[in-house]
Amino acid sequence: MASCELTGKVAIVTGAGRNIGRAIALALAEAGASILVNARSNRAEAESVAKDIITAGGQALVHVGNVADAKAVQAMADAVLAQFGRIDILVNNAALRREKPFAEMDYAEWREILDVTLDGAFHCTKACLPALRASGAGTIVNIGGLSAHTGAAHRAHVVTAKAGIVGFTRALAHDLAADGITVNCVVPGLIGTPRPKGHPEPAHHLMHGTITGERGKPDDVAAVVRFLCTPAARYMTGQAIHANGGAYLGS
Repeated sequence: MASCELTGKVAIVTGAGRNIGRAIALALAEAGASILVNARSNRAEAESVAKDIITAGGQALVHVGNVADAKAVQAMADAVLAQFGRIDILVNNAALRREKPFAEMDYAEWREILDVTLDGAFHCTKACLPALRASGAGTIVNIGGLSAHTGAAHRAHVVTAKAGIVGFTRALAHDLAADGITVNCVVPGLIGTPRPKGHPEPAHHLMHGTITGERGKPDDVAAVVRFLCTPAARYMTGQAIHANGGAYLGS
């Protein structure tokens, strides 16, 4: 794995076992960063990502734990510091995306989505903050969602959580600027990803098209995240950056 713009840096990528998270972990590793690959429960998927990184000449560590659990998140931060001695980059990608009419949704279902997507980003940022401050050029990238900007039926919990991620990004950009930490949000659009059996494509995807005429790939999102983690992007903070082929044109 060739040394590149992130050589010597250490990154945590949550929800990195598959799809967009996997692509982000591989892209940052390709840029030279050592990676902690987090998965909620599927160790085999996380180990596969780490194996790909190590085979290519990089360094990777696996940590299985739910980001909604503050103690599990602290253990993850402790593990990466014990292994690599620093944290320079945090990518808050872990999320749950489900569909259910609001009238049929109970509080536990509402809370589960917010616990992972929004509270998880809070726990990870809190646990990593001392190390990100010590980095001198820390980077946080939160992964948003198209429906937070367009709205969507049957996704009140997901839309709310992802809209909260944008607000969280803007607030943190203010709070952490003096610490030399940039905070941005990358918002994927219509990304073609494998879905578990019995889980069709989200209904709101059928309401949108792209200017390019094509669905995106996880690598398209990962490329934007990679750029935001490099020295070339240090003047960018507090932004929501859309990678969607023109499916949504707005801030």
